[in-house]
Amino acid sequence: MLTSEEIDFLEKNGYLNLGPLLTPEEVIAVNNRITELLTDEGENAGSELADSKYIRHPKEEGADRLADLVNKGEVFDVFYTHPKVLAAMEAVLGQEYKLSSLNYRAAKPGKGLQKLHVDFKNAVAEGGYKVCNSIWLLDDFTNFNGATRIVPGTHKHSQLPDEVMKNPFDTHPEELIINAPAGSVVIFNSHVWHGGTTNTTDKDRRSIHSYFCADDQPQQVDQSRYLTQETKNRISKRALEILNV
Repeated sequence: MLTSEEIDFLEKNGYLNLGPLLTPEEVIAVNNRITELLTDEGENAGSELADSKYIRHPKEEGADRLADLVNKGEVFDVFYTHPKVLAAMEAVLGQEYKLSSLNYRAAKPGKGLQKLHVDFKNAVAEGGYKVCNSIWLLDDFTNFNGATRIVPGTHKHSQLPDEVMKNPFDTHPEELIINAPAGSVVIFNSHVWHGGTTNTTDKDRRSIHSYFCADDQPQQVDQSRYLTQETKNRISKRALEILNV
């Protein structure tokens, strides 16, 4: 599913743009379903994250959140089963991995800035990676609308941003901001330094994160606890394996 050049780039830089994996029509369908869920769930949107002790910021000021998308419509199945995404996860995490969580995040106008961070409690030895993320772009990502920033190669560092930078909210001289059209998917080794930027536009910047972890790590959302019978009946055996159910 991935070329040797793509695997080498991911290993060296800690991220990889897979290009468009959703059609414009699929992006519209997903965004329509997201709008329905935000309306239906209201103040409870993203409440499943509050049950997890493994998530840094279950309720993030300046961003809309939704969680447990595995159970919220067939339209979300592709986000954790697409073969190219799974190939990237295997390249980073090895053959034993599972979905940790499937969440929605939208940076609100004037908001969205995060400090540079990693999605693990400490730096790890090169090759001992435990977490890996895929960002599915539901809007174009630009330098102006709160797109994710990444410092390439920092997944190999022995120190974390808080240990090196005076202020991890500052711009890093080597950071890049993801620029890609809606429908694209960007993989990043979650040990690479990354964070959201400020959305300086007047519209939300929307994305879905399918976040994976090595088999020996706890899931952010316990899929066996939340999985409904309806979802279980719908999805494939391979999808159940990916959910660790």
